[in-house]
Amino acid sequence: MAVDADCHYQPKKRGIFKMSDCGSCGPSGGGPFSEGLELVEFVSNAHGGGVKNAPIPNGGLQTKCQGCGAPFKMITFVSKCPKCGGVHAVSPPRAEDPNAVQFAGVGYKQP
Repeated sequence: MAVDADCHYQPKKRGIFKMSDCGSCGPSGGGPFSEGLELVEFVSNAHGGGVKNAPIPNGGLQTKCQGCGAPFKMITFVSKCPKCGGVHAVSPPRAEDPNAVQFAGVGYKQP
């Protein structure tokens, strides 16, 4: 696993991300344990957007769309359901837990 107990995530060839130092943690913004739209926006913006397109370790995370219910595999930390386009995210410290996948909500479009 590429995430340690201090929430360091090291994707191949991209450096080390420490989720607790990503600039948006704290009182003014969400963090890696946020929920819903707040987590999707947090992961999308973490480290200047470098986390959202990073590959999820171990080939991805099998989940179910929280919009339409279709099963799909998240390959990156922010992924869209191939059936309805619903945007989902999971933070690196929780990348092995399908229950940690959060949904941005119906109608959300990635900027």
